[in-house]
Amino acid sequence: MTQTVTRFGNYLADFQALQQDSAAAGPAWLRGLRDRAWSRFDALGFPTARRGNEKWKYTNVAPLAKSSFAYSRDLAPDGVLEPGWLSNAAPREKNWINLVFVDGGYSRELSTDPGAALGYRAASLAEVMGHDGRAVEQHLASHAPIDEDAFTALNTAFIRDGAFVHIPDGCAAELPIHLLFVTTGRAQPGVTFPRTLVVLGRHASATVVESYFSPNLGHYFTDAVTEIVLAEGAEVDHYRLLLESPGSFHVGTSRVHQSGESSLFSATFETGAAMLRNDFKVLLDGPGSRCTLNGLYLTSDNQHVDNLISIDHAKPHTTSRLSYKGILDGKSRAVFGGEVLVRKDAQKTDAHQTDRNLLLSKDAEVDSKPSLLIYADDVKCGHGATAGHIDETALFYLRSRGLDLETAGRMLVHAFAGEIIETVKLQPLQDFLNRLFLNAIPPKSLLFGGGP
Repeated sequence: MTQTVTRFGNYLADFQALQQDSAAAGPAWLRGLRDRAWSRFDALGFPTARRGNEKWKYTNVAPLAKSSFAYSRDLAPDGVLEPGWLSNAAPREKNWINLVFVDGGYSRELSTDPGAALGYRAASLAEVMGHDGRAVEQHLASHAPIDEDAFTALNTAFIRDGAFVHIPDGCAAELPIHLLFVTTGRAQPGVTFPRTLVVLGRHASATVVESYFSPNLGHYFTDAVTEIVLAEGAEVDHYRLLLESPGSFHVGTSRVHQSGESSLFSATFETGAAMLRNDFKVLLDGPGSRCTLNGLYLTSDNQHVDNLISIDHAKPHTTSRLSYKGILDGKSRAVFGGEVLVRKDAQKTDAHQTDRNLLLSKDAEVDSKPSLLIYADDVKCGHGATAGHIDETALFYLRSRGLDLETAGRMLVHAFAGEIIETVKLQPLQDFLNRLFLNAIPPKSLLFGGGP
């Protein structure tokens, strides 16, 4: 595959400074991992090539690659981040475990932890590596390898802090664990490298929420990597909120490894960023493992959202469900690439994927490419994709009952989104998402004035 390889002096200078900083260097194995990751990023460069680059065929990263971003951990914020802002911007409950990371670094002052003897660990990655990093060393960068792409390699080269969640064998984490990654306002555009590692032991269970926010409406870059490891019989509910500012770039890579009889339920919600990429891949690596991946996004103006979702059925008797929905307005564009791979020996696989899109403007565009790669002969698989406008018959019916045009339109759009929101099992999070997406639906002039 042909790549356009560009050298970025600011990234190199920041990387060298990090490796030479004794306070942030970390253990020897981490420094070696960073070196290998930087070498890989330097060899790959950003994927700006438009030909021979299938994974990035519909998403142009040249504006990101040409921008200059300072390493945000070395910059002072323009203002003080208030806890009250977090309470309004995020579904932050006092009885949850809330780990807050500001510009990539753990903030003990903004984090809340009930402090009881919980029997499991939710902590700063840097703190864990500084004391007992064996579990981190075993899994970090093992499931999101640096060879895959430049963004994963770049994030790994700058690992300094992040979130580490470890639920031991047989433990049920009753309190939801919320990981909030906040980018603050900057005089100079900055870059952060959020890193998350979640490890569940045999027959362990947990609920994990990842949130990405910013009070800053300016220009910045978030390069995030998440790894989730589920041992035999483990169960996790995972929610991912990508609610960046309108001037931002967000590239998120998530990798999940599931052993036999494990279960993953994951739902991703996206709105806000100028360019957003969600690269989510699950490996079903044990008989009886199962996953459900849901997604909902809303775009407007010239925003661009790219969801690349992959499920690898590596073992027999595995099950997957993939359902994504998009709401597009203005001149925004969305890309959906859903790939389900069924390997030769993965007999009795049951897999289904759908991608449905609601276009609120004649200028909005969606590229949908669901695919099935099946190498076994005893499977039950299917896929489908749709794109359309608001149903005029349903709209007429609601208006005939006395509703004005805007109210009727909002009800129909919210009902479309609600099928995904209602799958959220945490009631405070579900309430937050209902308010968020209802308020984000464009007003009457945008909903129907630009429609076909």
